[in-house]
Amino acid sequence: MSGTRARRPSRALVQGCLLLTLLAACTEGGTDSPSPTAGTQAPGPIIVASGLDVTGSGGVRQQLIAEWNRQHEDEPALRAQLVELPGGADQQRSQLLGALQSGSAAYDLVNLDVTWIPEFAEAGLIQALPGPDVEDPDVIPEVLSTTRWKSRTYALPFNTDVGLLYYREDLIEQSGINENRQPTGDWSWQNLYDSIATLGSAQPDGDEPEKGWTTQLAPYEGLTVNVMDAFAAVDVQLASADGRYTATPDTLKRGLKEFLTHVDDNRTLRPRALTSDEDATLDDFAQGRVAYMRNWPYAFGALQSRLAPEQYAVVPLPGRSVLGGQNLAVSAASPRSAAARELLAFLTGPRSERCLLDAGFAATRLSSYSSEKTGSPTCWEAVAEALRPGTATGDPAAREGSARIPSARERSEYIGSIRRALEEAVQRPRTPYYGAFTRALQSTVHGLLTEESPDLDAAAEQLDEALGEAFAGR
Repeated sequence: MSGTRARRPSRALVQGCLLLTLLAACTEGGTDSPSPTAGTQAPGPIIVASGLDVTGSGGVRQQLIAEWNRQHEDEPALRAQLVELPGGADQQRSQLLGALQSGSAAYDLVNLDVTWIPEFAEAGLIQALPGPDVEDPDVIPEVLSTTRWKSRTYALPFNTDVGLLYYREDLIEQSGINENRQPTGDWSWQNLYDSIATLGSAQPDGDEPEKGWTTQLAPYEGLTVNVMDAFAAVDVQLASADGRYTATPDTLKRGLKEFLTHVDDNRTLRPRALTSDEDATLDDFAQGRVAYMRNWPYAFGALQSRLAPEQYAVVPLPGRSVLGGQNLAVSAASPRSAAARELLAFLTGPRSERCLLDAGFAATRLSSYSSEKTGSPTCWEAVAEALRPGTATGDPAAREGSARIPSARERSEYIGSIRRALEEAVQRPRTPYYGAFTRALQSTVHGLLTEESPDLDAAAEQLDEALGEAFAGR
């Protein structure tokens, strides 16, 4: 495919133009690939800095950049290049902060974790997008709100993420659990506890899992997310929208009590879970050590290489889950900011979002979750071909996404679960001092998990003091 072919704008593309007004880049024809913006700028390529594309070296992010380049093969100034940063999320954040603060790397677009937007915006490292702050009805509202700080929009949602409840259908069936104990999209945490109790009492000798469920309790961001899931279940808020600390020892005690109930030793795979990240919990689930698991959407595709389709399924987590994901922002020091905004619009447009969903990421647009028969956009043809099973080079057990495409039935159920979970999801605290916040939370909570008889009053007082300092930037 070379260049952009003329076509009538679909409903999804018209909706996309509402968001593109932020970029002053939605052209009269309503195409996904706007014409170059007038003005002087440095020659290309447009450099996109991101964490490793965990769908592989030929994964979906690289394929989207390749599609952009195909559409602009005769426009050298608009060529793009993806630069992948090694290491985990904390290391990537440090690399991006150092590079943007020093000007040592000429990054034009940066792919930021949703929790980093206030920090990078407050430091003046990313540009506020031009134009009016408008709503795009095609973008999930809570996801879109992660792009804002102090009433200004600094990014556009690239891919989102949300916690899901995976369950082993085979283990549940052989335990004799009746139909009203099967997981559903409106389960409460008590429903999960009751099912785990039934599972433990009914399983045949020698075949039972070690424990009912597992989740990520190692002292890293996975632990923070699990705590925030529990806090959301009892409506504990830590901060206002502008980053002002609002919790008290009493509300923190309520949240901590709920969290310890979620991960009670009688139902959670402990002590293994205390050192587990996403991949470790996925392994325990695939090995049959547990019947239930909290994990992200990537796990659905990753499990396809380890379990038969009839062995597992997925529904939204009980209650409200915490959002993850990444947003794309234009570097404040970009010498190619006009071109970068055009690439930003392309990468976050309806067809690109559909590609991300096909690859195993959670898409940010509602239209991506609709049936193609109802007008849902399709992935770019060349990108879709590269993502078909057997053509992508990525590891299917990679953390954020998978290049595998499930069957029509599996895909429909999986997509439905993601959408329902996203529409009820909540954010982690919005603060320029997020790093200090999450370290303080992890330190206190992980200590509680290792105590035989935790003192919640003392822990709540300690956490209140630590979080007060963290949110104040001290």
